[in-house]
Parts: sequence; structure tokens; C-alpha cells
Amino acid sequence: MSNSMLTTEAAVNGPVTTTVMSMQQALNRALDEVLAENPKALIFGEDCGRLGGVFRITDGLQAKHGEQRVFDTPLAESGILGMSVGLAMAGFHPIPEVQFDGFAYPAINQIVCQMARMNYRSRGTMPMPITLRVPSFGGIRAPEHHGESLEALFAHVPGLKVVSPSNPHEAYHLLKYAATRPDPVIFMEPKSRYWQKGEVDTASHDPAGGSPTGAKVMREGRHLTLVAWGAMVARCLQVAELAAEDGIDVEVLDLRWLKPIDAAALAVSVRKTRRAVVVHEAPLTSGLGAEVAQLITQGCFDTLKAPVERVTGFDVPYPSGDLEDEYIPNIDRILFGIQRVLEYKRG
Repeated sequence: MSNSMLTTEAAVNGPVTTTVMSMQQALNRALDEVLAENPKALIFGEDCGRLGGVFRITDGLQAKHGEQRVFDTPLAESGILGMSVGLAMAGFHPIPEVQFDGFAYPAINQIVCQMARMNYRSRGTMPMPITLRVPSFGGIRAPEHHGESLEALFAHVPGLKVVSPSNPHEAYHLLKYAATRPDPVIFMEPKSRYWQKGEVDTASHDPAGGSPTGAKVMREGRHLTLVAWGAMVARCLQVAELAAEDGIDVEVLDLRWLKPIDAAALAVSVRKTRRAVVVHEAPLTSGLGAEVAQLITQGCFDTLKAPVERVTGFDVPYPSGDLEDEYIPNIDRILFGIQRVLEYKRG
């Protein structure tokens, strides 16, 4: 096809903006564009430079944007986050990476006591435009400290925002949006989804015009709402398809932002279905599911037909890889959760 024919086609149908890519590729592209658009943006972390990260999220970015803007750091998570705070105070937009979620623990002091508080401490004169990328959750059968679910810990800290994408399209747009925020954002990437492919429309996040910080209905339903985030969204969509074979019409709501939570979207969905099950990988006790359940109760108490159910990980340290299948909510456990809610009878 000649260039003139391509030009004519684009003029008639508009430029093609949808591409099939993996979440790893979508995140890489988003970071590439952030670096190109914002000269103050910097990417760094263990192996982020020449290697391109252990998951290759930063692959090729150092070669394209230079060693001054994409660089390796020592294996010192507290130092990485401390340097991020200092760079933000100097007017930069740091995008650090903690290589695995379990490695974030040594950096908690810098995250909680410095990064999250600086804007408040300075009475709004010192914003902290830091986007901390954290490969998160389980599902890749990694050794100890390489699979954790820290969302409740981060969401509990005032001053932090928390987000987790569920597919390549969301990963591309949510990362680009997070990197423009004046407040620190914890960007939790579900590493078990890095290699799953999907369509990414780089021109539009939400053709329906929804808020970039709002929850998103991934599947419409009438009988029950499954609330999830990160990798559990795809699992809940699988469950919804299986439930449909038995005539159960399940709605799947992707929270996307875990701090702040879109309470209005929760209420709209559950007021329609009148039943809800929250699904997450983190342990049950004091998990984010408890906060979601409270928000649903607060917004939908007069319409609920059953107590909100939670299907979660267990109250144990995150297990070794060979026990992950028992720990992470699987299809059967989620289906049993749905069954318990649907069969609930008031006394």
C-alpha cells in the first residue's frame, strides 16, 4: 500500500490508536511517553537501567533517554525512596521501582514518615510527585518476599494514593495518569498479569467519559456484584462466565483505585444487584475487603439482601510458590462465596 493510500485511509477513518500488547509492553510504552513528555521525570531502581528491570518494564529506556534519566541504584530500598523524596523536593518527578513487593518493607520508614507526609508537613508548599512502581501480588511461584499483597498497608497511610491496573489498557492509562499527580502514588502492578495481552487504545482511557480515578464495571450483571482489583479482576471475569452457565448474572467491578475508593460506583453497582462479594489476595483480617464491605453497607444497607461476603487469602505469611494455588482465591472458592450470598436467608 502506498503512503498516499495510508494517508487517505487515516483521513477517512482517523488514525489507528488501538494496539494489542502485553501489560509489560503497555507499562514500558507509558514510561517511554512520560519521559518524552516530562523532562523532569526520572526512572530508577535495582536493575532498571541497562537490564531494563527483572520484568523488562524499563527495557530500552536507558538507551533511548540516557543514563542521567534512567539509571540503576544500589540494592538499598530505603535509599531509593529517600532519594526520591529529595529529588521531588528539588522539583523532579521520580518514578522509582521496588523490584518486588516484599522488598518494600525496608523502605516503609521513608514511605510513611517522609514521602506521605511532606506535603502536609509543608502546608502544601512541597508536593511529592512520586510514582512508586511495585510489582505486586503472587501467581508467579516466586520464593519468599517476592509475592505480597500490601495494598491495605499502603492505603491506611494518609497522604498516599494507591492504584492497581487489571489489564494492559488500564496499565497504560493509569500509569500515565499517576505520573502526573502532585501527590505520591503507589502503583501496584500485578506481576502475574505482565505477559497477558490485550487491546490498548492509546487515544482514550474511557470512551464513555468516566473518571480516571473511578471504579469501572468490567461486566454488567443483575444478581450479584464481584468487587476486585489487580489480577483478581480477570479471575472474577472467569467466574462470572461460569456462573452464567447456571443462570447467575454476575457483575464485575474493577476498583482500580484502592485509595481513594470510588464509593459512589460501589453503591450504584450493589444497589442494582443487591448482593456483593469482595475478592482479594491479601489476608482476610483487616484487609481492604473490610473497608469495601463497610462502604457497601453504608451506601446500600436498605437494599442489601445478604451480608457482604469476602473471599481472600489466609491469615498466614505469604506462602512459598508450591502453596500459592491453595492461598490465592481460586475459581471454586469464589463460586462458593457467590453461593453463600445467594442462598442467605434472613433469620
